[in-house]
Amino acid sequence: MSFEIRTAAEILAPESAREWEARRAQRADPLLRAIWREFVVTGGPVALETVGRRVDGIPPTAVRSRAMELDAADLIGLDGDRVEIAYPFTARPNDFAVVLPGRGLRYACCAIDALGVAPMIGAPVRLQSRCHRSGAALEFEVDPVDGPRGAPAGTLAWVERGRRGGDRLSGYF
Repeated sequence: MSFEIRTAAEILAPESAREWEARRAQRADPLLRAIWREFVVTGGPVALETVGRRVDGIPPTAVRSRAMELDAADLIGLDGDRVEIAYPFTARPNDFAVVLPGRGLRYACCAIDALGVAPMIGAPVRLQSRCHRSGAALEFEVDPVDGPRGAPAGTLAWVERGRRGGDRLSGYF
């Protein structure tokens, strides 16, 4: 089996690049940032009522509608009044465990999301995962500035289009 190796810029068409830029701009949303902080603190799921009390500038009556906008933009995943996913975090255990210093185990949505947690929180983290092909255990640290440290030789992450036909990219080790 052969794999084509391309950069993220080569994967994304110009129109997709514009969409990703718009997604990046949405990351400044105060509700999304509050949801991320709650995932860091608790691991999720995050109750809208709880996080809504912690957001300045958004009236409590507007939290649900704003969360629905973030859900429609595929930045979070709502299940009723709970946030189950707020990329890079998911409340459901999976093969992309991230050990936060002093906070314990959290889960990322995919390998690429797991690699991005350290720079996001500004602290080193430890990743615990499994090779997608062989099932071999992988464990290494990620520094917020220098990136992965101590990964076994030959470790790589790859990205593929979502299996449901959408533009969602998924990363694997």
